[in-house]
Amino acid sequence: MSEEVATLGGGCFWCLEAVFKELRGVTWVMSGYAAGQVVNPTYYAVCGGGTGHAEVVQVKFDPAELDYADLLRVFFTIHDPTTLNRQGNDVGTQYRSIILTHTPAQAATAAAVIKEISGAGIWGRKPVTEVEPLTIFYPAEEEHHDYFANNPWSGYCQVVVEPKVAKFRKQFTSRLKREAAE
Repeated sequence: MSEEVATLGGGCFWCLEAVFKELRGVTWVMSGYAAGQVVNPTYYAVCGGGTGHAEVVQVKFDPAELDYADLLRVFFTIHDPTTLNRQGNDVGTQYRSIILTHTPAQAATAAAVIKEISGAGIWGRKPVTEVEPLTIFYPAEEEHHDYFANNPWSGYCQVVVEPKVAKFRKQFTSRLKREAAE
């Protein structure tokens, strides 16, 4: 099996990680930081907004089972790509909608899917999603790995993460990993 890697930011990385871990074809997900200027940033520094980094997830997937365009279509349904530097009550550049590409082919696919989403009028406004090449990815601290699975009863998970996961499960039932569907 050959794997590809995608790096995506769409608000809080806990939400994206929780969804992508249940998507068939995804083999690995890691929360982290990218697209900023500070070396080895911390969660608190990124949340403070002064690092330039976005909260992102890195996703490894099997392109024979899940192509990059479909991965992006899921991405665009689980966050609002039309709000600049904001997802719900999470405000700041660290919560921006961003696709960090690993290859020129990913950049071309990202542009095509953004055009498709924009043309379909799904969100009622034009996407403001940034697309740029990935320069470096910094994994988040250990306590952020599998955050939703490890903290399902926390207030943030109940109010923000769970509804996004539920929406994903309902909309993409046929794309769930077997264990997520059961």
